Formats: sequence, C-alpha cells, structure tokens
Amino acid sequence: MHESPIINVGFDIDLSVVIMLIVTCAIVFILAKLSIRNLSVENPSKLQNFMEWVVEFVQGLITSTMDYKKGRPFLSLGITLIMFIFVGNMLGLPFGLVFDYTNAASATFFGHPLTPVVEGLANGSHGVEIAWWKSPTADAAAAMGLALIVFVLVHYLGIVRNPKHYFAHYFKPFFFFFPINVIEQLSKLLTHGMRLFGNIFAGEVLIAVLLKMSAVWYGAIASVIGLVVWQGFSIFVGTIQAFVFTILAMVYISQSLETDEDH
Repeated sequence: MHESPIINVGFDIDLSVVIMLIVTCAIVFILAKLSIRNLSVENPSKLQNFMEWVVEFVQGLITSTMDYKKGRPFLSLGITLIMFIFVGNMLGLPFGLVFDYTNAASATFFGHPLTPVVEGLANGSHGVEIAWWKSPTADAAAAMGLALIVFVLVHYLGIVRNPKHYFAHYFKPFFFFFPINVIEQLSKLLTHGMRLFGNIFAGEVLIAVLLKMSAVWYGAIASVIGLVVWQGFSIFVGTIQAFVFTILAMVYISQSLETDEDH
C-alpha cells in the first residue's frame, strides 16, 4: 500500500487529503455554478436537469425522515453532503498519482520533508511510493470530520430547539439507562464516519492491489478484467455510501427535532 505525503509543522498534515478536499470542493462548486447558469424553463440544460433531480432526490430523503416543513431548512445541507461525498468517492477511481522517492532531499514540500519518505529511507528502504491522488473519504480523518459536523449540528439543534425532549431521552425508558444512551450517541458518530471510510478505503486498497498485479505478466489479464469489474462496483458503492451518509444525517436531525407529540 502506498504511503501518504505527510509533513510535520508542529503537527502532522496529510497533504493528499488537503489537496483532495480542495479539489472536491472546487468540483462541487463549479457544478453548482454551471447548473444555475442560463437557467431555462423551456429548454433546460442537461446539467440543470441533473441538479434539479438531485434537489428532488434530497427532498425525498427529507420527507421520508421528517415533516418537510421541519426539514426544509436542511435541504441545502443534504444537497451539499450528497454531492460532496459522491464526488469525493469518485475521485480515487479514474487514476492514481503515485511518485516513487529514492532520495530524501527531493522529498520536500515547501521546505518541509515528507515524513514517510525520510523514515522509510532511514530504515533501509530503497524507495518509498507516495500517493498524492485519492478519494478524500478514503481517509479516516476526513470521513470522521464529516460525521462530526453532522454530530455537532444534531446535538446543537436538540439543545437549542428541543431541550426538554433532548435531555429527557437520555433517561428513557429508565433513569439508569443514561450511560447506555450516551454510548449510543457516541456510537452513531463512530459508525456514521467509519462506514463511509471503510467502504471507500477498502475499494482503493483493492484497486491498488489489482494495479500491482498488472505489472506481473501472468497476472496482467486477470488484473485488468478484475480492475474493470471492480471500478464499476466501486462506482455503485461510492454512490450508495453518499446516499447512506446523507439519509442517516437526515434521520439524526429528525430525531433531534422530535417531540413527544410526534409519536
């Protein structure tokens, strides 16, 4: 497996994650801007039709989890999440950008040495392969960061908009269930992010293995066929994971806004 381009500036920074997050944001922003450019009711562009479908799809997700009057303010959030995660999931599929460093002096980024290269060469390795291009969601920190944003929003909404029900539910059905209910909330954060990370990371690991096999003459044919099949399956998985992450976010938000009268 390839190493990540990590530099230390008092703390470690994974440059590939930073770069890919910026690329993902840029692509989503460009798609959004192009979709609202030259809007037309009579002759909408294909991109406008696509974005309208995305909006309607997210509206359907919201209405399936809560009353749309409550969920309408979160429409933009849902669209942003599903677009960002989908684009991020797809970025690692078309190609990889890997450099093999054999000299620590050349493995720098604005004067900061790449830690994996320095450590690898110091341990006797003849070269260290650094992956600069991958899906940002294939990194645990990025996936958990998205989950943490949803987690903080959910609990903020519960405390601010629905404090009575929010605090009461920690002691249901009985007072001594409080520790279990706290663990349940923390587990939602963990599973929300790790489900996304695990699926995308596993897909990219297998793609890297298949690419390695293609370098061996007797495994080339099998690896190419496997790579084509797995690329198609990865597109399916990446799409499903964007859907699952977004609908779970809407479910958690609906739970934080739920009142006793809703039962």
